Amino acid sequence: MRVLVACEFSGTVRDAFTRAGHDAWSCDLLPSESEGNHIQGDALRAMHSGRWDMMIAHPPCTHLAVSGARWFKEKATEQAEALEFVRALLNAPIERIALENPVSIISSRIRKPDQIIQPWQFGHGEVKATCLWLKNLPKLMPTNVVEGRYPACHLASPGPDRWKIRSRTYQGIADAMTQTWGAAP
Repeated sequence: MRVLVACEFSGTVRDAFTRAGHDAWSCDLLPSESEGNHIQGDALRAMHSGRWDMMIAHPPCTHLAVSGARWFKEKATEQAEALEFVRALLNAPIERIALENPVSIISSRIRKPDQIIQPWQFGHGEVKATCLWLKNLPKLMPTNVVEGRYPACHLASPGPDRWKIRSRTYQGIADAMTQTWGAAP
């Protein structure tokens, strides 16, 4: 299966699909942090540049996540642009789509998510509610429920790379995506 992982610089999801034998490509404005198929550029252009069987999109949450609600009044233009980007991803001419984002205004401005997952359901003893909007894909089933509910993401130290740390997909979730969606007909 040919898979586009949009807005991913880490390569975590791309590499999980590649290890499972898929032709997976990440795409981001940033270079990839790991070796592998990567398109450095605009995700909207990449999704129209080839024949993709599936896209897993991780649009930036900076102007969408409710964790930043106190700044919403000051960024109406940025929010509108971010929502347009999300709509374009969800409406891509690709048969199977998963869009991932934290709890955000996507739920009230576009539609409710199909599923909300937590890292602790996939082998990581941490909390980070992650919403999934799905098109022609099944919900992820927990693969390894573990004890621990540490909010590591929320307690990440301030700094210039904090957003990178907070935006990385947990390996257990990437593996579950591969096992579930990589086997989807």
